[in-house]
Amino acid sequence: MTEDGSRRNFFRGFFGSALAASLAQSALAQRSSGDGIPRAKLGRTNEQVSIIALGGWHIGAIEDKKEAHRIMHRAIDEGINFFDNAWDYHNGGSEEVMGEALASDGRRNKVFLMTKNCERDYEGSKRCLEDSLRRLKTDHLDLWQFHEMVYDNDPDWVFEKGGLKAALEAKKAGKVRFIGFTGHKDPLIHLKMLAKPYDWDTAQMPINVMDAHYRSFQKEVLPVCLNKNVGVIGMKSLGGSPDYPKGRIPSETDITAEQCIRYALSLPVASLCVGIRSMEDLEQDLRIARGFKAMSDSAKEQLVQMAAAEGGDGRHELFKSSKRFDGPHHRLQHGFATEA
Repeated sequence: MTEDGSRRNFFRGFFGSALAASLAQSALAQRSSGDGIPRAKLGRTNEQVSIIALGGWHIGAIEDKKEAHRIMHRAIDEGINFFDNAWDYHNGGSEEVMGEALASDGRRNKVFLMTKNCERDYEGSKRCLEDSLRRLKTDHLDLWQFHEMVYDNDPDWVFEKGGLKAALEAKKAGKVRFIGFTGHKDPLIHLKMLAKPYDWDTAQMPINVMDAHYRSFQKEVLPVCLNKNVGVIGMKSLGGSPDYPKGRIPSETDITAEQCIRYALSLPVASLCVGIRSMEDLEQDLRIARGFKAMSDSAKEQLVQMAAAEGGDGRHELFKSSKRFDGPHHRLQHGFATEA
């Protein structure tokens, strides 16, 4: 059997349907090839984005801002054209340092720039947008996502309180090109957003080997996004914990960081946000991404089985199984204490 045929069989077993398997295979086949960083179509946007995206939280955690600028400049030079951020990362510090890096030598025009709206209501969303545009030193965002859909009523609030109305007005005014949403808690909340009466351009979600066994976004949400032509942006491929500079999963299991990233990129995501806090991190990610080829079915199956014993209870994905990694801003919105 050919590898293409084998991969179709893997996805059929993984997603549970021939249609989802076919869509997954088609998404992977549409990635560009060559020795550089492959690019993929971001859902219905038709934008071609690098299969790895530079994560905004981690770049804002670098104390030496000149070093952060240097890392971002090298990332662009090496073919990473997708930059992630959010209004609340480091109280706006991430957007500010990224804006400074992109303001020099026309680099803003070389990236697909995304940031996230932390509000649900109309006026708050407008303030969020203006703050982000100012900090990022740009007159428009390529993608604006509603951040942290992590509580069951968040999808309702975005519509009922006027957040989507503000986003649609921003799009009409040319301040926002595309609109999406993010979340890390439960695939049911993503599915609720996807069922709302709006055709989202993108959805960002945890994609990692442990996720295959617990509140699985890759099994439950990813196929729906493929069917609706919603661009999938992966995150938390290493387990998503700043307490572990090398990642929670590699630190607590025998699965390496490279295996984690390769596994996530072997699923039909358009791009994977990676946390980069040093030039060493960047070089690792570049090495993995250059000329990337999807893992064989046997390699994917082996990793899924390696994760099975500890993957089913959320111990390596605390962003799902606890409130510990819910952002303080979003906890306050719902009346929760800002500490876990």
